[in-house]
Amino acid sequence: MTDSWVNSAEILGSDLPLELSGTGNRRALLMDALREAVRSGRLAPGTRLPPYRSLAADLGLARNTVADAYAELVAEGWLAARQGSGTRVAERAAPVTPVHRPRTPERAVRPVHDLVQGQPDPSVFPRTAWLASARRALAAAPDDAFGPGDPHGRPELRRALAGYLARVRGVRASPDRIVLCSGAAHGLRLLAEVVGGPWAAEAYGLPFHRELLASHGVGTRPLGVDADGARVDGLTRRDRAVLLTPAHQFPTGGPLHPARRAAVVDWARATGGLVVEDDYDGEFRYDRQPVGAVQGLDPEHVVLVGSVSKSLSPALRIGWMVLPQRLVAPVVASKGEREPFSSATEQLTLADFIESGAYDRQVRRMRQRHRRRRDQLVAALHARAPHVRVTGIAAGLHAVVELPPGTERSAVRAAAWQGLAVEGLGDYLHPGAEHASRAPRASRAHRAGAAGNADAVRAAGPADASLVPHRDGLVVGYATPTESAYPEALDALCRSLPPAAPLATPPAATPASAPPPPPAAP
Repeated sequence: MTDSWVNSAEILGSDLPLELSGTGNRRALLMDALREAVRSGRLAPGTRLPPYRSLAADLGLARNTVADAYAELVAEGWLAARQGSGTRVAERAAPVTPVHRPRTPERAVRPVHDLVQGQPDPSVFPRTAWLASARRALAAAPDDAFGPGDPHGRPELRRALAGYLARVRGVRASPDRIVLCSGAAHGLRLLAEVVGGPWAAEAYGLPFHRELLASHGVGTRPLGVDADGARVDGLTRRDRAVLLTPAHQFPTGGPLHPARRAAVVDWARATGGLVVEDDYDGEFRYDRQPVGAVQGLDPEHVVLVGSVSKSLSPALRIGWMVLPQRLVAPVVASKGEREPFSSATEQLTLADFIESGAYDRQVRRMRQRHRRRRDQLVAALHARAPHVRVTGIAAGLHAVVELPPGTERSAVRAAAWQGLAVEGLGDYLHPGAEHASRAPRASRAHRAGAAGNADAVRAAGPADASLVPHRDGLVVGYATPTESAYPEALDALCRSLPPAAPLATPPAATPASAPPPPPAAP
């Protein structure tokens, strides 16, 4: 039986100190605790363990749960059991010197509220409709669906996507130009291998994508971003491709201006370059109809990359690429003869989910939910922090709360102490896009792949001279919390924001001997 069982205190079971913490199967939690006790040296080789009945009684577990845990650890070699001598720590399980780490404040480790962008609330996954589609899909599935599979992906899903993307996103493609993958990241890996580098990329974007390209030897050169989207006039003939988020620039918000959409297609035609369009949330526009895909302007020079991670769940691991004809065969060859990522049965289920109209209903439902969340965010900030500006709210699953210069890092720290997980806008800035007058920043994501990314930036060339300095702000994802948790998350956000700057007033005349004013309160 699997349920939620969390106890982070140290428990004494028959004089056996164990730390049982986590959520999941109780037998697995007990096994993890015993392994850790042996690894850390708290249970030395030869130590006799208490009888499973005694340990079960002290820990409040079923006897069979403890007995099964003992038996499995014996099979793994952690424990040894002999008739008449009980269960002991195996002699060959040498203790490992424990590593003592400084304790981190609890609220910094386990935030109570989550406003990090990028993931919908998992509780709203359409379980009933998905199960109905799965039953229909499996009942109608041909026998070859359970074989090795086609690296293109299941034809049923490619046909369903071709119709859906043409109707909703203005994409021009036949099913044979669609290659299924396990998500946007998988698609970028394949394109990096086939296209090569260097690429241009928006100055603000996902560090993970830049680091992924760098790990495949593809450097990225930043393009400036302003209110009209990416500064595509900075593209050169040396760029093999450009990575854009035209429908809703990530994370600053706003669609790519129509003139720039035409200009980037003209650049691709003139140079033979490739436009890689990350259509990560193109379906979620709230104040007017969604902006169509750039791919519709020129299918032979634009690749559209999409997935169901925002509309359904990232756990499904299903994405797609709509490719120019010339790239289909190379991408399929790079992908390999066997598809190890996306389940054929889930592909069939998604095909039925789209064809039955359930996908459209889910998108409409989520669009209404996200719009309501956005409105709540804007209203809360207007009431409690009217001095901040909220941008990027016309679409997507997140907004940017602009902050006074120099306050972003302190706001992120304040949020952590409020039990709130939220990220600064600087975490998404390209490491080559810093203004010359500023010292380079090192965000969490940048530090994770700093060496490879820095080499890639140098290989790609210098940054665009027109780039503007970093703007302080918070990237607030409003899709993840549950309905009950969202108001409290907004309250924690408002408490984390810096206060309004005092209005400037002419200084009053004071005698030369007057003492200086007291320092401002921190």
